[in-house]
Amino acid sequence: MIPGSFAYHRPKSAQEAVNLLAQLGEDARPIAGGHSLIPMMKLRLAKPAHLVDLGRIGDLKFIREEGGAILLGAMTTQHELIASDRLAKALPILREAALLIADPQVRYQGTIGGNVANGDPGNDMPALMQCLDASYQILGKGGERQVKARDFYQGAYFTALEPGEIVTSVRIPVPPAGHGYAYEKLKRKVGDYATAAAAIVLTLQGGTCRSASIGLTNLSETPLYADAAAVALVGSDLGGAALDKAVAAAEAQVSPVADGRGSVEYRRRMAGVMVRRAVLRAKSRAS
Repeated sequence: MIPGSFAYHRPKSAQEAVNLLAQLGEDARPIAGGHSLIPMMKLRLAKPAHLVDLGRIGDLKFIREEGGAILLGAMTTQHELIASDRLAKALPILREAALLIADPQVRYQGTIGGNVANGDPGNDMPALMQCLDASYQILGKGGERQVKARDFYQGAYFTALEPGEIVTSVRIPVPPAGHGYAYEKLKRKVGDYATAAAAIVLTLQGGTCRSASIGLTNLSETPLYADAAAVALVGSDLGGAALDKAVAAAEAQVSPVADGRGSVEYRRRMAGVMVRRAVLRAKSRAS
């Protein structure tokens, strides 16, 4: 399948990209790695008259630590996240999740900004960003603003981005030393979206869970921050009773659709299975 015709633009700065998007209006779309937009163009589900390629903007590619947080430039690729020793030490769950995205060819080109910005409920990073209480730095014609990941997703492919705005970076608070973490993902084959997936970050003190955060992938029209499931774990020893409550809360919150990955009931049950597995693995890693 061949996309419709379009004009191609390669700005050299984020501000130039935003100016182009403002000038070209509704007929323009920004493109990062292209793994979501290009297939839609080939199917003629998207027909932008202008593509604004962010790939040449070097200022949007970085990994750095600042004020107790990790900052990721939007054009940083999944491969670069995986290869970063800094992230392996400070945010090991990020590497774990990135390794489960598609395949190496996709990860060499796919970006963190593209993964979080387009509102695809099947993408892995949005739920993880909610779990980690990340924020997105956004640039538009009116200047810069910051939006929490937990407030960013409004519906399938609908986000807090206004027309002409782009995500320029992601800010993630560094979890405390000794935290437990896990990203559990069930998928039919390598490269597929999740049938169900769960991201967990927790802390233990004296055998008691002192904090917990849970994000769920591809189980609703948006990624889900499973606050009720997390609350069920806090104050417990993460034993069977607490786990059962967390699983029940997660299953009650999700609203999957029936598709080639399974029925509604199957996917709902797999949400609970992924939460249970993730909690147990995170517990084994916490110190």
